[in-house]
Amino acid sequence: MMRLRWRLHGAWMWPTFLALTLVDGLLVHWLPVSGDHQSLVGGLLLGALLGLGGIVLVGTPAALLLRRIRRDMPKVVARDYAGTAVLVAISVALVIAGAVHHGRIAADRRALEDAVARAIAFIGDRAPDQFRRNLSTVDAYELQPPQIYRVCVRNAARTKSYCVVVDRAKPFARSVTTAGSEPNQVLSEGTS
Repeated sequence: MMRLRWRLHGAWMWPTFLALTLVDGLLVHWLPVSGDHQSLVGGLLLGALLGLGGIVLVGTPAALLLRRIRRDMPKVVARDYAGTAVLVAISVALVIAGAVHHGRIAADRRALEDAVARAIAFIGDRAPDQFRRNLSTVDAYELQPPQIYRVCVRNAARTKSYCVVVDRAKPFARSVTTAGSEPNQVLSEGTS
């Protein structure tokens, strides 16, 4: 009877693994831990790999430690408890890492928006009319984010570009300089 009670209390690791793999996949998709986005499939794979790795690498030693503390606990139940705890800890770590990284993503977006606003103000004030009419189609390229960006506007025929470099570290009035007419696409192909 005691064994059955332990068995009923200790059979949570694999259902938890399945549920938290799905939750971790969604978390990593919504709050990526690196980069600015993550596919759902990539998040699911990361969640599954971290879960399995955690069970094997951390769960087994944690189960041994748990059995030293609770000698009456069967080995299989200790493994299950430790594995479940590791899975929950991984999910908590992913939430924390995603939230911290999300703050960085938001700061980078604000920096890009600031650079584009400075570029639009400069181009709207100084560029030839054919470019000023097209300010809604700017193309920004990160040279050294979150400080230096290159922003271009093409004419309506898309045959010419007017480009500027924005250095956010400088005061607003001196932060933008002209940077030729080569589109950012050409520049980015050279750095790939």
